[in-house]
Amino acid sequence: MAEAHAKHHDYHIIDPSPWPFLASLGAFVMLFGAVAWMRHISAQQMLLFGIDFATPWIFFLGLALVLYCMYAWWSDTIKEGQEGHHTRVVALHLRYGMIMFIASEVMFFVAWFWAFFDASLFPNEAVQVSRTQVLGGVWPPAGIEVLDPLHLPLFNTVTLLLSGTTVTWAHHAMLHNDRKGLVWGLTLTVILGAIFSYVQYYEYAHAPFAFAGSIYGSTFFMATGFHGFHVLVGTIFLLVCLIRAVRGGFTPEKHFGFEAAAWYWHFVDVVWLFLFFAIYVWGSWGAPLHAG
Repeated sequence: MAEAHAKHHDYHIIDPSPWPFLASLGAFVMLFGAVAWMRHISAQQMLLFGIDFATPWIFFLGLALVLYCMYAWWSDTIKEGQEGHHTRVVALHLRYGMIMFIASEVMFFVAWFWAFFDASLFPNEAVQVSRTQVLGGVWPPAGIEVLDPLHLPLFNTVTLLLSGTTVTWAHHAMLHNDRKGLVWGLTLTVILGAIFSYVQYYEYAHAPFAFAGSIYGSTFFMATGFHGFHVLVGTIFLLVCLIRAVRGGFTPEKHFGFEAAAWYWHFVDVVWLFLFFAIYVWGSWGAPLHAG
């Protein structure tokens, strides 16, 4: 009877799982909650069936459900790998999935870069549509003080490049079964990622321009903030890998979780280089520098 159910192929049919449905439900609650939160911020009601849903707590409820599904779903995936279900074909498809995910993230950043270049390359057209600020036909807009690209932005550039080096060191150490090098490389990468996030927070807190009321501020904060969110996610990703590495969870033969995190981190590195040179250097050229 056991031989009749033996698997003679490289594919893995997963057991029935509640996570796809629950994750979709959580995403819907987050979307509904985001609208309710915006209604709450604008002091408006959101009546449905006679109940006012204008509150931020619905969003956080959906977020909690999504985060739990992420934890549970990925835990099941790790367990499947440990049980030997991640065959050569399955591992290849996991890599294809990660590549497609990163490609979709590239498209997100294309949108922010597009918005920035559309405003910066055609400031005369932006003057015609802007009702909150006169750009003066130049970029950066007249009256805008910009951040010094050779100060905190350059520091963060060096920090991310160093983190790319340390995560590569960790990957090399793992392939050679050097557990100590793996742990130290991941530890340094997580620390550098945290430093980057803190410096960016400090930079935002002391920026001479705001998100609202300026197309320069809007495009700047959307592009750099979206990247900063990815750095935060990548740091958590690598922190999970560090915990797994300390517990002996990776081997030179089975380590897709760490490989995916490394790919993601290198993607974050490359995007930051484009941001640094396009937005901080070229995009602020000729404008007065903020003295703070």
